[in-house]
Amino acid sequence: MTLRERLDAEMKAAMKAKDDLRLQVIRGVKSAVKYREVEGDKAVVLDEPGILQVVGSEIKKRRDSVEQYRAGGREELARKEEAEIAVLQEFLPAQLSAGELAARVDAAIARTGAKGPKDMGAVMKALLPEVQGRADGKAVSELVRQKLAPR
Repeated sequence: MTLRERLDAEMKAAMKAKDDLRLQVIRGVKSAVKYREVEGDKAVVLDEPGILQVVGSEIKKRRDSVEQYRAGGREELARKEEAEIAVLQEFLPAQLSAGELAARVDAAIARTGAKGPKDMGAVMKALLPEVQGRADGKAVSELVRQKLAPR
């Protein structure tokens, strides 16, 4: 079952179960996917990695909102956003553990021959396609920066 089919099936299940939060989140993802498909000059149909990228960006938006709500003392809204993040994460592949991510970063550094912080772009370019949807981009960037930092 493709991710697109799974989103459709989960949306129907949420409707039947009258799970408003889940239904709202899935509709939002489907809307974001549709928007991404029609934006720009040409309409395209997103493939699996494209849909995963949309789901990842929706999670990122909600994480930013959680930070803003907590800074503003709006804990109830932050909890709602966290519940939405939990629903969205169900559509992502299994996340890499810290050890697995570190091993992939080390391998990418070795492949690219990176020596210092100035080579971070090359490492990220080599690494992101293989961890797309399986690790937070911010966490990947921080780990690469730490590993390339001068000692």
